[in-house]
Amino acid sequence: MAKIRTKYVCQSCGYETSKWMGKCPECMKWNSFVEEIEEKKTKKEVFIIDKSSSQPVSINSIVAVKEERFTTDIEELDRVLGGGIVKGSLVLVGGDPGIGKSTLLMQVSSKVANTNKKVLYISGEESESQIKMRASRLGVNSQNLYIFAENNLSIIEAHLEKINPELIIVDSIQTVYSPEISSAPGTVSQIKEGTSKFMKISKKMGISTFIVGHVTKEGALAGPKLLEHMVDTVLYFEGERYNSYRLVRAVKNRFGSTNELGVFEMKDVGLVELTNPSQVLISEKPKDVSGSVIISTVEGTRPMLLELQALVAPTNFGMARRTSTGVDFNRVALLLAVLEKRIGLQIQNQDVYINVVGGIKINEPSIDLGIVIAVASSFRNIPIASDVVVTGEVGLTGEIRAVSYIEKRIAECKKLGFKKIVIPRNNYEAVKDVKGIEIIPVDNLRQAINIVLRG
Repeated sequence: MAKIRTKYVCQSCGYETSKWMGKCPECMKWNSFVEEIEEKKTKKEVFIIDKSSSQPVSINSIVAVKEERFTTDIEELDRVLGGGIVKGSLVLVGGDPGIGKSTLLMQVSSKVANTNKKVLYISGEESESQIKMRASRLGVNSQNLYIFAENNLSIIEAHLEKINPELIIVDSIQTVYSPEISSAPGTVSQIKEGTSKFMKISKKMGISTFIVGHVTKEGALAGPKLLEHMVDTVLYFEGERYNSYRLVRAVKNRFGSTNELGVFEMKDVGLVELTNPSQVLISEKPKDVSGSVIISTVEGTRPMLLELQALVAPTNFGMARRTSTGVDFNRVALLLAVLEKRIGLQIQNQDVYINVVGGIKINEPSIDLGIVIAVASSFRNIPIASDVVVTGEVGLTGEIRAVSYIEKRIAECKKLGFKKIVIPRNNYEAVKDVKGIEIIPVDNLRQAINIVLRG
């Protein structure tokens, strides 16, 4: 009897070795190696090129065909996908446990099934009765929606040919396994095989496929990075688990922009889309309280108004504490240093806390001006007028730099009834003739703080 050969595979990056190692030399992760049975290598095939084989062609002779899409009837998701689901595309959805991935995909299944398209919802984690309970809570009821509690790839493929759906939901790819591979479900080999199989099915049969991917404790998608390279679109579900707002971002999209953002609110009836998130997110802003300011930011092509809060208080310890939620900690530290150096605010012995209300994370540099003005307001205990919006990037010398999409930011402020907006001087020429809102251009940080805190 031939000896069974095994290998050890890193579950983080896919690195292979003949012996177990405590630390992966490729991705530097600890305790990530799992033993797998090494597949026998078959003799290398020799391909003979004939007339029926695909041939290299000139790019000028290729006729571009516009991709065929169908809507999910959920505007926020369609926005992120680039206008709807592309026929034959493979979409990977990742997010923390309990964030609402399965809820969103069940709602997508229902919406698509109600348009007379067959949908197959494959679950390797829940039984059919569990899925039915969630569907009943969400009000899902359609004859075109099929539920299949199975994780064997061979069985799934056989039923696909029989049902011939137009949309497949796989929840999740980590639970699906191929009987041809001896390793356990969730290992690198099984994830690669499962994703490859669904990719071939999507392209060959023209079936759009959504696969759910688990995430690691660091927030990255579990499995090799190859998983994200194989799919057409990667969506990340974000939000605090105990906060009702959820964000859907596209970090990869072969059929659209990767800058778009979808905003939802988790309720008893499922995820409800917020078509005007600005109005909701700033509705609870307190009046006549220092340290609270409305900022204008842009996610993709969508302008949003958010409330940013700062609290500055004397420290009780030898070293002042800095805490930020929703904004980059290092960026906050940099802006506090600019405040001390250029404005002269003595905050080295003050605890500083920054928070973006609603649990939303913002990386755009235009929130810089909002952060420094909120900190100055809290430090001096001077409230900021409730009808003022600020936007602008702050440089290390205290200058206010121009931001993008200034017309859209101003239009959003006008729509929600704000009277004033503070913008960088370099953006002023493009919008100085806009009526209905007072536009205040500023050159530097000192000028902006004096204008806003003076009211």
